[in-house]
Amino acid sequence: MWCPSVSLSLWANAWLAGKAAPDDVLDALSLWAPKQSVTAYDGVAAGHTGLPWPDVHDAGTVTLLQTLRAAVGRPAVSASSGVPCRLRGTINVVLPVPGDVRGLAPGTQFEHDALAAGEAVIITNPDDPATAVGLVPEFSYADLDEVDDDAGLPELCGLSWTVYSLRGAPVFEDYELGDAEYTLRSAVRSAADALGAIGLGAAAPDVDDPRGLVERLLESERQHRVPDHAPSRALRVLENAAHVDAIIAVSAGLSRLSDSATDRIVAGIGTQSSSQAQIATDALRPLTAVVRSARMAAVTAILHSAWAD
Repeated sequence: MWCPSVSLSLWANAWLAGKAAPDDVLDALSLWAPKQSVTAYDGVAAGHTGLPWPDVHDAGTVTLLQTLRAAVGRPAVSASSGVPCRLRGTINVVLPVPGDVRGLAPGTQFEHDALAAGEAVIITNPDDPATAVGLVPEFSYADLDEVDDDAGLPELCGLSWTVYSLRGAPVFEDYELGDAEYTLRSAVRSAADALGAIGLGAAAPDVDDPRGLVERLLESERQHRVPDHAPSRALRVLENAAHVDAIIAVSAGLSRLSDSATDRIVAGIGTQSSSQAQIATDALRPLTAVVRSARMAAVTAILHSAWAD
């Protein structure tokens, strides 16, 4: 997975659907940071989730699970099987970017913070949409003043989740996986053509094996598991989207991924000339929107598949 919000949403959804254990959720998040914490942004969010208020303090991973359970409400039980069931759409992911903040209430602190993070999780209670909440992650690092200049990047300490009350359940776009896959295939070809035209080596002159660097980025992402119920087509779309995204990252000399391991990998790209960087950016910029839509379609399909039976 390419961001903590996707990991949390997929595994929490699988857990609530009875397709994963609580430890699976925590294990998925631990790949992003060694410690997790959660706190309420406002008193209404605290009331919906049971988080402390007004004496705000960070709670740990167990409280994060309790927060998720409280936010979705008590699951309905099937009269025929006695198994908990729930309508689709309880947990959703948003990946806002400037110019596209669908799913976020305008003018709210949640919108501001989710846009700054580039990601968020929205949880709704089908029985009471007015109790919807949003979660925004933020990485925490060791004190920069204590970091040795020779040590490189500061140590990643944890991942904190802030819970916001929402004005109501937002309306989400229905992404069609088949259309996303078709568009993504064209994007893969466009990426290859763009790199062939400018030369991948020219886009990253200080790297002996830029194609190997793309593979290293992909391997970094593959460390993050996906629930077993995920449809194979959705997994294929995620893999292809990651491939295009890695090409964009290497060609542009920067990465939009958040984990520190990837940051260290991309740090080896080196300095490009401004003209080379501009050529790569202009050629591949349109593909970032395609990657984003494809990922959203795949995530939506995986979320829905947990409740298919």
